[in-house]
Amino acid sequence: MTPGKTSESSAAAPLLDLQALVVSVRRRRRLWASMALLGLLVGAAIAVLLPPPPSAVAKVLVAHQADQPNDPGTLIRTDVALLGTTRIADKALQALKSPEKPEDFIRDYRGTGLTNNLLQIDVTGASDADAVARAKALADAFVADHVSRMQEAAAAEAKALLDQRDRIQGDLAQVNKAIGDRSPGNDPKASASIESLFARRAELTSRITDFDQRAADARTGTPRLIAGTQIVDGPRTVPHSLPKAAGTDAAIGLVLGLVLGLAVAAVATVVADRPVLRREIAANLGASVIAELRRTPRPSATLWRRGRTPAPRERLTATLARTVRDSAERVSLLELGCARSASVIALDLAEALASDGPVVIIDGLPGLPLAHRRQKPGGPAVVNGGRAAAVSGGKYRFGVGSVAPGTAWTDLPYLGTRTVLVVRAGHAGAAWLHTVARQLADLGIAVTGVVLIDPDPRDRTDGTLWDGLHTALRGHDVRPARQNAGGTPPATAGGTPTHAVEAVGEDRRRTERPPTPASGASPALGAPPGRRLAEELRARGRVPDNDQEAR
Repeated sequence: MTPGKTSESSAAAPLLDLQALVVSVRRRRRLWASMALLGLLVGAAIAVLLPPPPSAVAKVLVAHQADQPNDPGTLIRTDVALLGTTRIADKALQALKSPEKPEDFIRDYRGTGLTNNLLQIDVTGASDADAVARAKALADAFVADHVSRMQEAAAAEAKALLDQRDRIQGDLAQVNKAIGDRSPGNDPKASASIESLFARRAELTSRITDFDQRAADARTGTPRLIAGTQIVDGPRTVPHSLPKAAGTDAAIGLVLGLVLGLAVAAVATVVADRPVLRREIAANLGASVIAELRRTPRPSATLWRRGRTPAPRERLTATLARTVRDSAERVSLLELGCARSASVIALDLAEALASDGPVVIIDGLPGLPLAHRRQKPGGPAVVNGGRAAAVSGGKYRFGVGSVAPGTAWTDLPYLGTRTVLVVRAGHAGAAWLHTVARQLADLGIAVTGVVLIDPDPRDRTDGTLWDGLHTALRGHDVRPARQNAGGTPPATAGGTPTHAVEAVGEDRRRTERPPTPASGASPALGAPPGRRLAEELRARGRVPDNDQEAR
């Protein structure tokens, strides 16, 4: 792999493929739909099993001495904070004659500032009557506390003004005494001094009058504020509707469950790294997608096969039948996460080949007893790998196996040296797809193509889908022609197109140099480079394992 190609592939591969993420999350719809349904049920259950306690509400109009039209709500927030103090809670409990502690009572009510001068008090209680009584006691305690604070403030302000007035009156008395002690005379300086004393007396008298007026205004404004602070909406119970509460809580639970489910599905998708798009699966396996099929239902593959055969299955069966008839080597079907679908495809292929002669299926699928299947008259013979050599006859033979984790890789060449991978989308991770491609390449098993099971119906990526194997293949196989199991020569002469192993993903691209053939014979000079390379690799019997050996 050259540095240029490395930089190009790194730049082309996004850090997070949003399309693949969306498709993977959509395929996990059972997870997030289940969590959304669970949230819905939990929300409804909470509303039914844990109903809110009886509550009451009261509204109080609060008049402030420093009210301003542009007040941002600072004064009403102060009133809300004062409502939540133990002082008011204690006064309310005293009115209720309740032994409850003020610290505990504070948790049962709260205040809300609706406007700059309107305070709402919400209280809970043991019953509706208890809640209403608590709300009335709290409202009365708050109004009384607010009135007392305003009276105290007004009295303190008036007292301060009167004290200032008394002090000025003392100064005025001294000025009057100084004026009385002066005797009239013709001295100009004495006359000026007397005039200044008279001016001083006039100023002090004016200030005394002003302080008297301000003290009177302070006392006069308090009754107006006291009258303006009152309960405008008496305590009343808050009606509770069980259906409405259940619907609201269920909707909240549904949204929370859906969000949590989508988040879990997205995280699981990123962590698992399981390709679901045709583009990703084809790139990781180094082979093209030649067909897409829906997943075989679990109850019975036989019942599924009795129904109307979909057009994609018919095309795939016809393509595989042509491949088996024309191939000089044994063909196999290797499944990954879809053993049932692979067995159904194998049986369809056997039925298509049965018209030409006897068919033998070598069963290597784990957990599916195709080898123990009762053979119908004229149907294909299904044997396991151990009995394959003992069974004679059969014009066509092909194997069915698995490349799932735990596979015995050395047994796969006995199933067939050319294979079609039947892969379930989103089942295996990218690392395992790389392992499958590498192991098959090391065993010299050519991958004809990939049959994608359970694909995403909205997938429009290039995988690619072709009808003919001669266009689906990434290279050309020039393996020497030989007789098939039944002794019948292949239908076509010359090289049969198969899959030439390419890269096992962008991070394992190889730059291969043709090695010297083991037999010492040089390839034909007129053959294309790809054909000469395939002949030389075939002569060695394997594909280079790493870049060092390839170079």
